[in-house]
Amino acid sequence: MASGSAIHDATPSVRQQAVLDAVLDLMVEEGDQLTMDAVARRASCSKETLYKWFRDRDGLLTATVRWQASRVRTGQYEAHALDVAALSESLRDFATTWLGVISSRASIALNRIAIGDAASRKSNLGSIVLANGRFAIGDRLKPVLEAGRAAGLLAFDDTETAFRTFFGLVGRDVQIRLLLGDAITFDAAEIRRDAARAVEQFLALYGQPKR
Repeated sequence: MASGSAIHDATPSVRQQAVLDAVLDLMVEEGDQLTMDAVARRASCSKETLYKWFRDRDGLLTATVRWQASRVRTGQYEAHALDVAALSESLRDFATTWLGVISSRASIALNRIAIGDAASRKSNLGSIVLANGRFAIGDRLKPVLEAGRAAGLLAFDDTETAFRTFFGLVGRDVQIRLLLGDAITFDAAEIRRDAARAVEQFLALYGQPKR
């Protein structure tokens, strides 16, 4: 049977969300010692249910990464009526939620395990995180950037390059420091300030001058 989540891109049910949160909790507590048995015990469900929902361990990991990445939002906007205020708000929403996610204990644990597994080829978690984390999040934000360009608010030639610039302005060295054990902490107000600063810097680089 092919690996991958049986729930695909659909929003997981409340019961499935509890299972995915259990996976994240186990990663924080036990590192890469993650088994279907352990997840079933923690989530108070049967292994048969896990296999029915997620097919296999890779499917469970894929659904877990998607669930964590779903917390990163781009806000609501109307492409046909996009202005600087709406564009800035959508970018700030992305930056705020992304910083909140990457600085969480669950994401730190998940990414540490993914890096270790990618180096040792122990599992497919590294490629799963890339596909359903970084690349999926990029696909979520790029339409916002392209809508800003279509509205004459942004000027760039390559969407991927513009996204990577914004991604770098938001993240700076935060994620690598967290992964390496730096005990930096962020409260909600600091995350909002960092997000607003990144948006301001991005618009200074790519924003169209007012006519």
